[in-house]
Amino acid sequence: MNRKGKLYFRYGTMGSAKTALLLTQAYNFEERGMRYVCLKPIIDTRDKKNVIKSRIGIERDCLWIYADSDLYAIAEELFENSMTIIDWFLVDEAQFLSADQVDQLARIVDDFGSNVVCYGLRTDFQSHLFEGSRRLFEIADTIDEIKSTCNCGRKTIINARIDSHGDFVEEGAQVEIGGDDRYIAVCRKCWRNKRIEQSTRDALPFIELKPRH
Repeated sequence: MNRKGKLYFRYGTMGSAKTALLLTQAYNFEERGMRYVCLKPIIDTRDKKNVIKSRIGIERDCLWIYADSDLYAIAEELFENSMTIIDWFLVDEAQFLSADQVDQLARIVDDFGSNVVCYGLRTDFQSHLFEGSRRLFEIADTIDEIKSTCNCGRKTIINARIDSHGDFVEEGAQVEIGGDDRYIAVCRKCWRNKRIEQSTRDALPFIELKPRH
């Protein structure tokens, strides 16, 4: 097959407009008459219908990806139903994919010549790589960072999870769906300084103030 596709990974912190870029790309493909499909892991349950939605309000229909979904088999079925090869697969929240599913996307690229563009986070709230992101870093043809800026002016790196008081949460499940009320993107220095501040504050002895007589 002469078609030469690529597997792309475009990553950034929360609020870096990853989804908006995906949806803009889908719109451009549609305007040019190119065949594309949008996909998204079902683990993100904030929307009850199968759509990819940006924070700025735009959305587009998508196919759900389940934990046991075989993405290569899905591509084969799409090709059979449309009687042609899909030019582009656009995957949102790619960090939630399994390593096997990333490998399946790579096979779609290699066997059919389609392009697959994955958008997602690099690391979780503890600064550890997600499984899907790790595999994309290992085998993607092209890796691009979508940059955003911390309040201090540095580049954001950490997707910090916060509680109702705005303190950073350091323990818990890797996956917890939430928006601005649960996460804030910060640079590494601000993340470190905030954690030191919280640790110092929590270590201070409790002093009971007794009323004077």
